[in-house]
Amino acid sequence: MIRLQKLLSQYGVCSRRKAEELIQSGKVTVNGTTAKLGQSADPEVDKICVGGTLLETVPDKLYIALNKPRGYLSAVSDDRERKTVTDLLTEVPGRVYPVGRLDLTSEGLLLLTNDGELTKRLTHPSYAIPKYYRVRVRFPKSEPLEAAVAKLSEVSVIDGVQYQAPQVRVTERDTAARTAMLQMTLTEGKNREIRKLCEAAGLEVLRLNRVGEGNVKLDGLSSGKWRALETSEVRELKKMCKM
Repeated sequence: MIRLQKLLSQYGVCSRRKAEELIQSGKVTVNGTTAKLGQSADPEVDKICVGGTLLETVPDKLYIALNKPRGYLSAVSDDRERKTVTDLLTEVPGRVYPVGRLDLTSEGLLLLTNDGELTKRLTHPSYAIPKYYRVRVRFPKSEPLEAAVAKLSEVSVIDGVQYQAPQVRVTERDTAARTAMLQMTLTEGKNREIRKLCEAAGLEVLRLNRVGEGNVKLDGLSSGKWRALETSEVRELKKMCKM
């Protein structure tokens, strides 16, 4: 017998947290009866349905790296019919879900999988999985770039929310245009974290590109294209997540 939350995660339906929401909303049934939170079931014996769809076989695990372009939502669907990253996943042999998100105007590496447990761990701050970014910014006339970068590294609380200081390195600068390229490393991934940190430090984000997460890198993957992760990459990601 397996807890339904864990079972739905193993089947790649959703994360355990989302599974709890599905169960509480009455969308999960076991042998025709609405399931309850905390209930267990045996997939070899019981008929388990989600939204009326029967779970018949455990799907193969899929692990995808996508180079997300600007203008695409990190979601599987949108009620306003905007473009989503799943529109780019032609020929992927199964349904996958974004691991975390990049906002609409950000671009770069986005991992997608139907492995609910890996998704949970990759997005949980306690595992401190590093995410690597290249961020082009405009710095103010009123102070040198170094002062703004120092301020960026010192910011810890914005609107009552605490943020860990990112690792920041300046890789390019154009003093005349007051622009610079920053290499930033984060281990949290809170909503719009880089944009909020930069704004608080007086830096305007012109372009934001995630170039790596954990041991996975873009490595020449063209914008809008995807690739399956290598077995060694998946193994190392799971090792980082203590799986």
